[in-house]
Amino acid sequence: MTSSRPYLLRALLDWISDNGLTAHLLVDATRPEVVVPTQFVQDGKITLNIGPAAVQGLEMGNEAITFSARFAGRPMQVHVPVGAVLAIFARENGQGMMFGNEPGSELAEEGDAGAADPSPTPEKKKKPSGRKGPSLKVVK
Repeated sequence: MTSSRPYLLRALLDWISDNGLTAHLLVDATRPEVVVPTQFVQDGKITLNIGPAAVQGLEMGNEAITFSARFAGRPMQVHVPVGAVLAIFARENGQGMMFGNEPGSELAEEGDAGAADPSPTPEKKKKPSGRKGPSLKVVK
């Protein structure tokens, strides 16, 4: 199946806009094919305002998000592959969605390649916490 990420991004953008809020994307700027203003990248990530007042020609396709915007007064054409989007959220209240490595995504495939590593790091060998999850109890 194809990735659900572009569909969720479009739906969440509509939801944020319909509520009169400003949509932002959190993007992994270290990914290949990402074209963003590098002077605003911090720790390999950049937050982009994609509200209608901030961008022109916003196109959210199944492969990439493209738009034109001004950064420090300079116009720039931005290109973000959908797999590089880490989250979409409303600036005003932070509500939105973070994305993980879903099956079929580029990130999941990169993670699978690392799974064949014969010497996994200690983080990969974490034991389950023993917690079984929520349970229901009858109270009289």
